[in-house]
Amino acid sequence: MMKHVLSIAGTDPSGGAGAAADCKTFCAHGCFALNVITAVVSQNTQGVRDYMDVPPALIASQIDAVFEDISVDAVKIGMVSVPETIRAIVGKLEQYKPPVVVIDPVMVATSGHRLLAPKAEAILKELLLPWATVLTPNIPEAEVLAEMKIKSLADMERAAEKIVALGPRAVLVKGGHRTEDATDILYDGKRFHYCKGRHIESTSTHGTGCSLSSAVAADLANGMTLADAVKEAKQYVFDGIAHAEPIGKGHGPIHHFYELYRKAGM
Repeated sequence: MMKHVLSIAGTDPSGGAGAAADCKTFCAHGCFALNVITAVVSQNTQGVRDYMDVPPALIASQIDAVFEDISVDAVKIGMVSVPETIRAIVGKLEQYKPPVVVIDPVMVATSGHRLLAPKAEAILKELLLPWATVLTPNIPEAEVLAEMKIKSLADMERAAEKIVALGPRAVLVKGGHRTEDATDILYDGKRFHYCKGRHIESTSTHGTGCSLSSAVAADLANGMTLADAVKEAKQYVFDGIAHAEPIGKGHGPIHHFYELYRKAGM
């Protein structure tokens, strides 16, 4: 039976990130895609122009509309920019208790600027992170969560331990910001799993974090172990970058349906 996976995220009218990337990824993994919008974002391959948060009551209503009608096998949560949004989502997680929750903590922009106010960061740590089956921060986000600098693989391990202590069952510290390689470290509270990778020269990297966490959610919904889900998701994103079509004037999206196109002879 097809699994149902819910994205709780903001929009992207250029189709490469946010709810658009999430839903494409779910479908590419054979899942039925559901989505709840937390913010309407004006962005494209060149950057974010503006955004407007959806009122918390409407976010809660959207979540109710999904769960009261359709069984949900996994939830992926993306950027949540204000405390009120976090509280609304946490209230519904407490109510419906989905079996899998993957959280991509979008906290630090590529420029290095913080995307969450300190108050929102504190509430994210206190209320939302304990719901995570797995949390997927990149290195700048892991530095914020662990309150330490990360310069090495050993630092990534230490940060992962500190983040799991905040409540998530597991954490995947993504190594895409490393200059040596793109090794990720998965920590499940007991052992470390090294997910080795390599950098690929490409401008088609828009929405890679969204796509990776969504692939993990879909794979978990489909019954994979966490370690296998992370390994498969990492390969999925790598292939999507490697075979991306040039779209837009900036950093374009990955090819979410490369494998399906390949099988179809396209």
